[in-house]
Amino acid sequence: MTAFLIANMAPIMFASLVIILLLGYPAAFSLGAVGLIYAFVGIELGEFRPDFLQALPERVYGVMNNDTLLAIPFFTFMGLVLERSGMAEDLLDTIGQLFGTIRGGLAYAVVFVGALLAATTGVVAASVISMGLISLPIMLRYGYDRRMATGIIAASGTLAQIIPPSLVLIVMADQLGKSVGDMYEGAFIPGLVLAGLYAGYAFLVTMIFPKAAPGLPADAIGFREPNGSRGLPSLGILFLASCVFGWFMMRTSDAHGADFVVLTMFYGILFAFFAAVVNWLIHKFTGFRFLSAMAQQTTFVMVPPLFLIFLVLGTIFIGIATPTEGGAMGAAGALILGAAKRRLSWDLIRQATESTAKLSAFVVFILVGARVFSLTFYGVNGHVWVEHLLTSLPGGQIGFLLFVNAFVFVLAFFLDFFELAFIIIPLLGPAAEKLGIDLIWFGVILGVNMQTSFMHPPFGFALFYLRSVAPKESYIDRVTGKRMDAVTTGQIYWGAVPFVVIQVIMVVLVIVFPAMVMHYKGAASTIDPNSIKIEVPQIDLPPLDFGQPKQ
Repeated sequence: MTAFLIANMAPIMFASLVIILLLGYPAAFSLGAVGLIYAFVGIELGEFRPDFLQALPERVYGVMNNDTLLAIPFFTFMGLVLERSGMAEDLLDTIGQLFGTIRGGLAYAVVFVGALLAATTGVVAASVISMGLISLPIMLRYGYDRRMATGIIAASGTLAQIIPPSLVLIVMADQLGKSVGDMYEGAFIPGLVLAGLYAGYAFLVTMIFPKAAPGLPADAIGFREPNGSRGLPSLGILFLASCVFGWFMMRTSDAHGADFVVLTMFYGILFAFFAAVVNWLIHKFTGFRFLSAMAQQTTFVMVPPLFLIFLVLGTIFIGIATPTEGGAMGAAGALILGAAKRRLSWDLIRQATESTAKLSAFVVFILVGARVFSLTFYGVNGHVWVEHLLTSLPGGQIGFLLFVNAFVFVLAFFLDFFELAFIIIPLLGPAAEKLGIDLIWFGVILGVNMQTSFMHPPFGFALFYLRSVAPKESYIDRVTGKRMDAVTTGQIYWGAVPFVVIQVIMVVLVIVFPAMVMHYKGAASTIDPNSIKIEVPQIDLPPLDFGQPKQ
């Protein structure tokens, strides 16, 4: 028995951790306890050097001294302030009006707002709860299928896990030893593509089952002009004018690539906001306006989150700010927006601060426990066992990626993304690097995969968040006066299944089309290093005189 334990210390240690986590014990204490127990067992068996434990205080201090992780409380605070200041409510109401008459319009609005909230909050709970409270009653009121409504809300809320400034991408970059900015830039296009797939599924449902996602009736649409029209052409003209102005402003600059796109959007946002303000002032004092009410309302609602996205992600992408600095600016920007909407209060700030402190402490405790576990695991050569196991898989890189993604997909049924990131990623990263896999690409693939941990029945957290706000009993709708049936847990679970399939398809797409991520590297240099010649010019030096110094 002793010989078997010595020969298989690493796999037994890993299996013990999985079993303890499945029993429901807290992840942070489970990691630390398993690490310390097997350290003492390894010392008794002569398989673990006691000197390793002397490095433990330095490793714990390294967690506290990690500037990258400082971005987590900043982005969390920013998201909570924005969610409580009513930005999500304004967005959903306005965008819902914009898409409302189209069949499936509310579903498209939820996906669109979910992507915007993901790019401003980065917190799944805030997005799912906000959209569940605001959009779900409206969807049920106008006859949406309950599975379709709950599935699209939960899935759109999980976009906060892959669209920057995602918290899981910060942790992923830290665990893989890569730049958070590169991870953000690499994940941006896959996040948008995934949102497009959600919208595509909604469109497919409207084609096959029209009654599952009907459009809003005409009398439910507001922001109408005096002649009864919705004024959508005015909004289209403003959008095109903003794009042209932004493009024209950047044509005269030296910006290129990502910098050109980001700054073009910034100038376009400024133009649209300026036009809406001028339109509002003219209408206030003269009664005339050149923009419709819908165009003005949409601009005023869209500009603040878009400006915040530029303030956070734009400054990171063009290299002006680090992710930590971008998070700090985002938190300050969220406070300013909340104050501008007159919804900022000390109670709101206190609640956001307390929630941020709890999440930050949760992350740090898990990371400290992971440091204890990984120290012992490395001490018993667990990393060697994992590396040999993964690099010997058939199929090379593709075989490795298929096995790892299947493994993570199964674990996501039982573990949340923080536990997966802190326990699994440090073990997989070295093997991926040895196989020549780009770690940013690898991190984005796993980020999309771990997004399913929020949607897996029966333990998906997004499903729990939606269950907490969905009606559990029949109720009287406040607008129509009709009695509405409750939303069952089974309907929420079945509604999530198609979106889990879509997320798996997205994992395959990122593997098959790595260029979606690899654009973060920018344009490669066309200069051949072998053709570079360095010529040192000849310099005539005066003769050196080693004679006796003059008296």
